[in-house]
Amino acid sequence: MTSTLSGLVASYGLAGVLILMAFESCGFPFPSEVIMPTAGLLAAAGHMNLELAILAGALGNLLGSLAAFGLAARFGEPVLLGPGRWVGIRAHHLELADGWFQRWGLWAVLIGRVLPVVRTYISFPAGLARIELGKFSLLTFVGALPWCAALTLAGYTLGKNYDRISGPIEKGAIVVALVVVIVVVIWYWRGRSTAPSQPPS
Repeated sequence: MTSTLSGLVASYGLAGVLILMAFESCGFPFPSEVIMPTAGLLAAAGHMNLELAILAGALGNLLGSLAAFGLAARFGEPVLLGPGRWVGIRAHHLELADGWFQRWGLWAVLIGRVLPVVRTYISFPAGLARIELGKFSLLTFVGALPWCAALTLAGYTLGKNYDRISGPIEKGAIVVALVVVIVVVIWYWRGRSTAPSQPPS
């Protein structure tokens, strides 16, 4: 999925960012942690405007959140836990978001936008509660903006400094691979040495 999402952002640019972030905010399992850093990498390479990428991500988040809000307000939990399961919506997602919303109210819409999992599903309990749409929209956009900015800037910084950090990253990957091989060999050897011997036939 990571390569697919990155490819869509690279192929469709700002429109891809906006649409994918809209789907992500409507409950689809499209992680913004892939979408926005990819946009940042493209901006670092000169293929996308950094500020517009951040804005597209935040606007996409708003559009998807409004769709999720509307679905919850119109149809309630049956549609979320019925057809919604085909896009990855689960009862524990709604329980988590609802618990956060019940505790913090409108602030949950703002703060929840920078929390993994919660940010994707917080629109549903807000829609079920039918809070004021204007306030919901404002808090959603204001909360989504720093999240999108942080992820995009992370990708942008990585892209700008790739030549400087690629060497340490590659060396680190080699070390990790060697450690994994050693652990597997030790685990296999210990398993063989502690295995009960078979009685003679």
